[in-house]
Amino acid sequence: MPRSSDPKAAEAARREPSKRIAPLRALKPFLVPYRRQLLLAGIALLLAAAATLVLPMSVRGVIDHGFSQEDAGRIGQYFLALMGIAGFMGLASAARFYFVTWIGERVVADVRERVFGHVLSLSPSFFEVTRTGEVLSRLTADTILIQTVVGSSASFALRSLVMVIGSFTMMLVTSPKLTALTFVGVPLVLAPIIIFGRKVRKLSRESQDRIADTSSLAGETINAVQTVQAFTHEEADRTRFHHAVEGAFGTAISRTRMRAITTALGIFLSGAIVAGVLWAGAIDVLADRMTGGELGQFILYAILLASSVGALSEVWGDVQRAAGATERLMEILSLQPDIRAPLNPKPVGVPARGALAFDDVTFHYPSRPEDAALVDFSLRLEPGEAIALVGPSGAGKSTVFQLMFRFFDPQKGRVLFDGVDISEFDPRAYRKQISLVSQDPVIFAGTVMDNIRYGRPEATEEDIRRAADAAAAGEFIQRLPDGYNAMLGERGLTLSAGQRQRIAIARAILRDAPVLLLDEATSSLDAENERLVQKGLANLMAGRTTIVIAHRLATIQRLKRIVVVEHGRIVGEGSHAELVARGGLYARLASLQFSEARALAG
Repeated sequence: MPRSSDPKAAEAARREPSKRIAPLRALKPFLVPYRRQLLLAGIALLLAAAATLVLPMSVRGVIDHGFSQEDAGRIGQYFLALMGIAGFMGLASAARFYFVTWIGERVVADVRERVFGHVLSLSPSFFEVTRTGEVLSRLTADTILIQTVVGSSASFALRSLVMVIGSFTMMLVTSPKLTALTFVGVPLVLAPIIIFGRKVRKLSRESQDRIADTSSLAGETINAVQTVQAFTHEEADRTRFHHAVEGAFGTAISRTRMRAITTALGIFLSGAIVAGVLWAGAIDVLADRMTGGELGQFILYAILLASSVGALSEVWGDVQRAAGATERLMEILSLQPDIRAPLNPKPVGVPARGALAFDDVTFHYPSRPEDAALVDFSLRLEPGEAIALVGPSGAGKSTVFQLMFRFFDPQKGRVLFDGVDISEFDPRAYRKQISLVSQDPVIFAGTVMDNIRYGRPEATEEDIRRAADAAAAGEFIQRLPDGYNAMLGERGLTLSAGQRQRIAIARAILRDAPVLLLDEATSSLDAENERLVQKGLANLMAGRTTIVIAHRLATIQRLKRIVVVEHGRIVGEGSHAELVARGGLYARLASLQFSEARALAG
């Protein structure tokens, strides 16, 4: 069977098969809603198989009666019957193909949707230990395998099984002697095919791996082509790719050579067995122990049996790989998020006040249980209060935001919102009370308008424009070829870092939540744009509880309350002037930054 050039299909072909097919039972809930289509596909399958099994009987009639002088006037009837059976078989096969393919496409769409929706509900702790690429691979390569089985292989296997049973039965009915002779020769054909077939499969896997290596190398190099050219590394990368391509070629030729030997052996041995059976049959025809039509009928049933057995062996590998794929997908669906809504969640106040509190919180990330990100951390913010979190990298500032969103629960202590432990809220309802502007904002492939309204899908175009103007983004958006309808590439790479950040700020302004989290929100802006955005942020922060993470201390000097964090603990708190006068970590950071700024200005 030829391999697809689709990289996802190639990845699916390399998937390890399961030793059990029991995992396929997990697909039953996805099949049950389509009982009607399954029934129609089953009926069409049986009708197509029955028509195929009747065909050799019609051929027998043509041979035995169509060429005799007595029946010469009815020869047309025999051939019309053959054409009618062929037409019926074609219609039944077409119906089977349509319904089976429809079921396959529908089930795979449902599985993908269920898995994707479930992944979105999983807690960040899942993604700490699971690579995103692995999840995407399961959504693509594994579902391709399920689609192959549900949409074709399962039907093909059932049809082949019916054909094996029917053909073998009819062979016995036609000639028990020739049936026995045929099955005596089967081991002689199967033994070398199985032995060489295993080698072919191994080489096929290696060939797909080599192709994957070349694709990976090409993708890595092309994605970093500017770096490649900047370091004049073209020749070295051409050489690496040449060796990878030649390795893939060598493996492919070895596989082709082995497959050619297997094909030659299979054809020769199968032909020898058929010739031997035909020889024995011809002797019986000459001895009037069977008719020529019976011999033709037997040969056709033998061909149907052989082709059906071959199809079953081919399909069995697909079934085993699909069982493994189903097992991997069900593993994801069986996972429960660490962060879940309680059975009876408390309602979030409308409107929410925005009071925040960390009450003696200690937290370890699941992937780093030996290191505490926060230790005995206590912090209170009144509604509408704005504070800054300052400290070196790894001090625990971003962890405060992670716990604020309830992406994780602390091992000790509580996080409170309006006096209520946030674990008592439905996480979705609670998170709607928070707006975020991160240091490296995420821009999605879509229009500018889609990106700004991301946190408030029902917003009007007028609302979006006001938010963009408040974020100092309106002017550059208007200069884009299609303005607010301009399509942004993946991750917003067509925009500068400052432009991406202003769109993220506009998104947060439009969200209009009572709590605002700013993570270095102006770090990518030049002095002029920073001044404009700071004005927009000042308007946004008014009346909202705000936590600002800042490394550039100049941007937070105006705040009345600055909290200094080190090693997960609060080591200082006060205004800029108070903290500088007090000495310690903040004073050292301020002295370092402002002395560098003066040196650059001088």
